[in-house]
Amino acid sequence: MTAFIGPSGCGKSTLLRCLNRMNDLIDGVRSEGSLRVNGEDLYGADVDVVDVRKRLGMVFQKSNPFPKSIFENVVYGLRIQGERNRTRLRDACEAALKGAALWDEVKDRLDDSALSLSGGQMQRLCIARALAVEPEVVLMDEPCSALDPIATAKIEELIFSLKDRFTIVIVTHNMQQAARVSEETGFFMLGKLVEFDKTDVIFTRPRQKMTEDYITGRFG
Repeated sequence: MTAFIGPSGCGKSTLLRCLNRMNDLIDGVRSEGSLRVNGEDLYGADVDVVDVRKRLGMVFQKSNPFPKSIFENVVYGLRIQGERNRTRLRDACEAALKGAALWDEVKDRLDDSALSLSGGQMQRLCIARALAVEPEVVLMDEPCSALDPIATAKIEELIFSLKDRFTIVIVTHNMQQAARVSEETGFFMLGKLVEFDKTDVIFTRPRQKMTEDYITGRFG
């Protein structure tokens, strides 16, 4: 579980989107260098971008359920991959919703519109949708920024429960959240990675003065 922290505009989300090549969709963007997951360069000439996005699932800052049923939202990625067996889709839906700690709240209303859920439930639904295709890595771009404290606590509990099964990278402005849920933290400033270390080191004995100034509230 890795957290990226730093002030707005410092490059956290840009790097996160490099991981599953979402930046490729922006006109004029150019990427240099290599980015490796399990030894494979995600920017290699023979890499299938669609496959990269299957392997590295994304949960966005603002929940973005599709205007479909709860069930169809969860299994959307599996349908895109060609899965048509209703039993397998049902099993995958249940497993993903349980993984996202949402099953008990929606199991009797899977055919209802996903847009009828609360904000916190919608975000957990989006997490379930990402989990359904069994990605290697789950990327989260400020998943709690639009949620109230109670919904945020539920999402944090969920993230904590998932980190034994998935590699998770989270971008957050909330330093307390980073300290609570992550094992390693990277601090970014003006487009550069200033410091990366174990989370307890970053928050208690950072090596760089800029990191110390940020986490103690002297700026940002």
